[in-house]
Amino acid sequence: MNSKKILITGGAGFIGSAVIRHIINNSNHSVVNIDKLTYAGNLESLTSIENDPRYTFEKIDICNSIKVSQIFNMHQPDLLIHLAAESHVDRSIDGPAQFIQTNIFGTYSLLEATRNYFVGLSVEKKNNFRFHHVSTDEVYGDLEVEGNLFTEKTSYSPSSPYSATKASSDHLVRAWHRTFKLPTLITNCSNNYGSYQFPEKLIPLMILNALEGKKLPIYGNGKQVRDWLYVDDHASALLHVALNGVIGETYNIGGNNELQNIEVVKTVCGILDKLAPSQLDGINKYEQLITYVDDRAGHDFRYAIDATKISKKLNWKPNETFTTGIKKTVEWYLKNKGWCDRVKDGSYQGQRLGVVS
Repeated sequence: MNSKKILITGGAGFIGSAVIRHIINNSNHSVVNIDKLTYAGNLESLTSIENDPRYTFEKIDICNSIKVSQIFNMHQPDLLIHLAAESHVDRSIDGPAQFIQTNIFGTYSLLEATRNYFVGLSVEKKNNFRFHHVSTDEVYGDLEVEGNLFTEKTSYSPSSPYSATKASSDHLVRAWHRTFKLPTLITNCSNNYGSYQFPEKLIPLMILNALEGKKLPIYGNGKQVRDWLYVDDHASALLHVALNGVIGETYNIGGNNELQNIEVVKTVCGILDKLAPSQLDGINKYEQLITYVDDRAGHDFRYAIDATKISKKLNWKPNETFTTGIKKTVEWYLKNKGWCDRVKDGSYQGQRLGVVS
């Protein structure tokens, strides 16, 4: 396969860094990573590949269309994977404005910079260029009936400020494709987990709290259902779609692992019991640290992805089951406690955010 230069936004984040590591380690493509390095962006997640000659980092805010245009002109990318986003539901409840700025205006700004770059390309480069927008299953709202699944045709019904801004960005991408003929692709993924995830998300929060003897806070009754996708599987899917997807199409990416949140937490506790037995006074099993807290405002009950389309049309399926993926994840956090300590800048102290009294 001919090597391509891939521009990735938000490449210092959890999913973005996984995509970059995957590309550098498993292909001959080169990467330009643009990221403004918010609290959740961490270049330490890319130390394993940072000296590779095929990798370049540019500290850029996607809302700054002038600087983004300069990056396009300087690096002449063959395709773009747009991952830069504010992505934590709880934070969107506490402060929606930043989500509107980054997820909506930032995507608009990036689309316009891309359009201006695209019109100047040669016919051959235009035919091969792609704008791949990475979104979430949360734009679909939630599912109450067991057995129902989100398909690419499911109507949007976002519940949180986060999912509403992602839904808005999806609509912008589709509009730029239809109106301006920009060659776009969209993927909507289920809950990601794995190494290098910021410790405010459920799985790393449970692992680190347990090891420190802190409470394991579970929203409501803990029976909310999510489909869990191992981040390295997601990374491989994103590159695969960017290179092989049909322009104008949407693809749902799921892990085929529907679990209640409480089941996830108990699984994590069980693995920790084996790999790092409790040394805490009065705590024999980490499950004893589980505590239930007031539910998140507007909390969706169930997400479940139908990933038939990407499986049949693009021949992609995840490699990891939840059993294999969660074991790898817990092992990684046990071996990389220092990384977790360093990404905490003091503004986040392991609390559950987004509870409205």
